[in-house]
Amino acid sequence: MKKKILLIGGGGHCRSVIDVIELEDRYEIAGIIVNDMPKGSKILGYEVIGGDEDLPKLREEFSNVLVAVGHIRTNHVRVKLYHQLKELDFNLPTIISPLAYVSRYAMIGEATVVMHHALINANAKVGSNCIINTKALIEHDAVVEDHTHISTGAIINGGTKVKANSFVGSGAVTKESIEVSGFIKAGSVAK
Repeated sequence: MKKKILLIGGGGHCRSVIDVIELEDRYEIAGIIVNDMPKGSKILGYEVIGGDEDLPKLREEFSNVLVAVGHIRTNHVRVKLYHQLKELDFNLPTIISPLAYVSRYAMIGEATVVMHHALINANAKVGSNCIINTKALIEHDAVVEDHTHISTGAIINGGTKVKANSFVGSGAVTKESIEVSGFIKAGSVAK
């Protein structure tokens, strides 16, 4: 029997996470937590069962949860939810698409989601509460610190360190063995 998991957030990132969880087939989605939708609403067939204020009560019934709120302009909401869930003693599993490749020599922190066709190579380290989006590449010996979003098709070259709370836009590329932080614009080259 699969373990049940709650998802927090109801936008586009949540829909992508649903697809990964269904394909991974390790968890059964028990419901979605969204503040601005009425209970009983559906997202890809899954029911909205409450808002953030319901989390303490839901903790009595459920132990697994994942922050499914995206990170584009700011990660403030993702970070706040992550800490709130930790305080409530939820389990925040790592979710990895079976269509992604993660080296057995890589390390990935809790509450991180690795989307379809992402590649995380040997000795790479990805922190907690990160998004490694579709077709992103985290090359050997790279470090992606906590609460960071590596967008679709971005390339983090070998030995690069991406500081916590950063956002690397779609198609951005880093030079190898550098340190980057903050907002890296889509399509740019960080040298």
